[in-house]
Amino acid sequence: MTSLPQDPPSRISEDARDTAVRRLQEAYAEGHISHEEMDEGLGEVLTATTRSELVPVLASLPEENAGSTSTIAAAGGRIRRRGTWRVPRMLKVESAFGKVYLDLSQAVFEHPVVDIELQLGTGKARITVPRDAIVDAEALHTGWKDSRYRSRRRSGPGGPTIRISGAMGFGRLTIRHARR
Repeated sequence: MTSLPQDPPSRISEDARDTAVRRLQEAYAEGHISHEEMDEGLGEVLTATTRSELVPVLASLPEENAGSTSTIAAAGGRIRRRGTWRVPRMLKVESAFGKVYLDLSQAVFEHPVVDIELQLGTGKARITVPRDAIVDAEALHTGWKDSRYRSRRRSGPGGPTIRISGAMGFGRLTIRHARR
């Protein structure tokens, strides 16, 4: 009697690895794990070769809240958010043509880390963040013009971390810290 060969374990994709890294960083930022636990988990995630190796690392982390993603979309025209509004954990902004203006200076942040994904064709985008916010826009890919952002010299503790990713075709992203 011959046995059937077993399927080899599935190799880990870069998306799965990136998701695991993001979940570890969020768990640390929200105080669910210590710095040492995050370092150890990152080491295991970055050296993992199969999906099954990620299971023990992610098993002790809190579940992701899938209901905290919102999408703002417009084919053309202007997308504008300002004043007091709740910022979801994940905000997707999609526009083929037009301007995008997000003013987060008076917004209510329920999460210490907020991801904003921009998918813009043409037109410019401007994001105003709170004074004490930490901004990371390294994952944003621009096609025509570079982003304009100058980080604050000093940021106060306790501000939200805003990660901006996605793609912009023709246009420029300008990020500014609120003055007050």
